[in-house]
Amino acid sequence: MQVSKNTLSLATYGVFILLILAAPLYFDVFWLNRFSKFLVFGMLGIAMALCWGYAGILNLGQGLFFGLGAYAIAMSMKLASPTSLAQGSDMPIPDFMLWNAEPGAPIDLCCITSGSFFWIPFKSQFVGVAMSLVIPTAVAFVIGSIIFRKRISGVFVSIITLAVVLLVRLLVVEAQPFTNGFNGLTDLGYLTVFGHEFDPYYVSTYYLIAISLIVVLLATRLLVSTRSGLILQAIRDDDRRARFLGFDVPAYQIFFFCVSAAIAGYAGMLYVVAAEFASPTFMDLAFSITMVVWAAVGGRNSLLGACIGAILINMIEATVSETPQLVEAWKVVMGLAFVLAVLFLPRGIAGLINRLGDLLVRTPAPKGRQADAGETAPARAN
Repeated sequence: MQVSKNTLSLATYGVFILLILAAPLYFDVFWLNRFSKFLVFGMLGIAMALCWGYAGILNLGQGLFFGLGAYAIAMSMKLASPTSLAQGSDMPIPDFMLWNAEPGAPIDLCCITSGSFFWIPFKSQFVGVAMSLVIPTAVAFVIGSIIFRKRISGVFVSIITLAVVLLVRLLVVEAQPFTNGFNGLTDLGYLTVFGHEFDPYYVSTYYLIAISLIVVLLATRLLVSTRSGLILQAIRDDDRRARFLGFDVPAYQIFFFCVSAAIAGYAGMLYVVAAEFASPTFMDLAFSITMVVWAAVGGRNSLLGACIGAILINMIEATVSETPQLVEAWKVVMGLAFVLAVLFLPRGIAGLINRLGDLLVRTPAPKGRQADAGETAPARAN
């Protein structure tokens, strides 16, 4: 029976979706919470595949957008925590602001520390959720406009995004009274939507993350199959020809760069909901480079492949790092696995699945045509 590649692709998506929806049937609450974080990393894999694989933009600062989204919702959840509500004020005050306040400073968000008034809108969790998307997208728009309107490309884009994420991380750490510095934002309350609290260990929280991942995966697949997505891939392959044909190359690059940033910001928000903290380590260079590794191993030209690669790598890391025999050497083991994957799977896991799919859909030529080919070959040779 002949099976089309499109049918196989849809079947692969369907199996993946069914597996993550059925996870609560097999995991206890601890592993379900951990697996929900892996799904968030899968969302980051999708963002990286969209930016790098489809747009050809190697962003080494993706952790910037993840961190901005994480801090935006963490600010709202911090103000909703019991400790913030019990500081001797009618309004919630983060405990670290009291520790960093000047003697005699008013216990009020308006002026307890320098810049604390920026926290006032985040008393509403709706604002925190909205800012988790708006701030990363806005920052990406500014960065993208500067880079792509100036026709900066290649390794220079990677260097600029790398420098920006390191700069913002430094600012977050230095703004101790405003962000709690190296300690990050901890002791958070729960995300509450229409009266329902999303406890990190509730099944409802897992499904919030799982369904978010499914929506992002299907939406980005639809996006790259549109006319804009096809034009973007043409720009990736030859931007000069695309300009010659009259396309506004920077506009397409900025748009998809912003979409990738919005996905990363939303992933940062969901990670805080599951992990209950936000940290400047989200903006570490190592974390951004790790996202590139996830996409490379899974297949940077495949949204689902990059997603699966991120999930599998983090599951393996979690298992190997907790194995007593490999506690000291688990990073070496993972590094070796990455090297082998790059050497023997240059197109990642998705490339391997595609090759297997080609074998399934390949059908032998009809006997009559084989005979005709055999008869005409000698004649052409003569």
